[in-house]
Amino acid sequence: MGLSKSVVARAEHQAGDEKFASIERYSSVARTVEILSDAWGFLVLRECFFGVRRFEQFQALLQVPRTTLVQRLTKLTELGILNKMPVGGRHEYRFSDKGRDLYPTMLSLLAFGDKWLASGKPPPLQLFHKSCGAACSPRIACSHCNEPIDPRRVRYRDGPGAGSEMRTETRKRSRRASDPTVLERVRPCSVARTLQIIGDRWSFLVIREFFYGVRRFDEFQARLGIATNILADRLQRLTEEGVVIKRQYQERPPRFEYIMTEMGLDLYGSMLVMMRWGDKWLSGGKPPLTLRHSNCDHDFYASVVCDQCGEELNPRDVSYTLRYHLDDTVAAAA
Repeated sequence: MGLSKSVVARAEHQAGDEKFASIERYSSVARTVEILSDAWGFLVLRECFFGVRRFEQFQALLQVPRTTLVQRLTKLTELGILNKMPVGGRHEYRFSDKGRDLYPTMLSLLAFGDKWLASGKPPPLQLFHKSCGAACSPRIACSHCNEPIDPRRVRYRDGPGAGSEMRTETRKRSRRASDPTVLERVRPCSVARTLQIIGDRWSFLVIREFFYGVRRFDEFQARLGIATNILADRLQRLTEEGVVIKRQYQERPPRFEYIMTEMGLDLYGSMLVMMRWGDKWLSGGKPPLTLRHSNCDHDFYASVVCDQCGEELNPRDVSYTLRYHLDDTVAAAA
């Protein structure tokens, strides 16, 4: 859906103010990222997938201030991701269907982190698929033909929830993602490493625009209404991370464009998996986009499957072993 010149101009004018407006397409991925990019909220969700249920366990494992933990558990409960349940005279926090449905998203982020961000070390977790009995890795596939998804082979069109809006905010909200030492607290984590790249809101929006075909600084600024210093910072960071490369396309005056690397293109699958969750749980039944896979010429969603047998993975059918050791205190809390 196009943006009028007056909307773009208004956003650019406000971009230098203490409060400025950004232009945002309605996006199921963005809605999902906003939930996962909160560092403490993410840590609570991660530990839930490791089987942690009680307040005291979360606090002992994560060493989080009590007030902060109360706030995150309350928020996740209000969002309908966790249910607070009385068990044996205490309360436990367990996934709702909505929360359990985040499992494919976690697996997709884990697969990217294992592949690109492990620094030559073995992945922190080894997954086992009970159905086929094999050690496996998650693979992101087309729901119709089960073939891998290449962003260059996907077309999209507006869905019933398509549109855009102006979003006004203060500069302090445009911070980078949380310190990696916080996100990897207690245990090494490929999901946390991936969120270091896409979990910051502005980095995510810039990456998303790459998949819409944007390449040049002024195009990013016009499409997002982003302040120039923030945009320069995020593009530099994505270049340093290896997600994009900076390439000169004109000498006089010198002008540059940004091109996604194979690593950057590989983020597409994770974003489509997050889109599926956001479409189902956060779009009010009106997905902003509809995807079509050129390989099979069918509309599709991104499915996370076993790389050995091709069957869709679910939390009840996957086990794991740790490739690291928890210290005694943490292990006792777990």
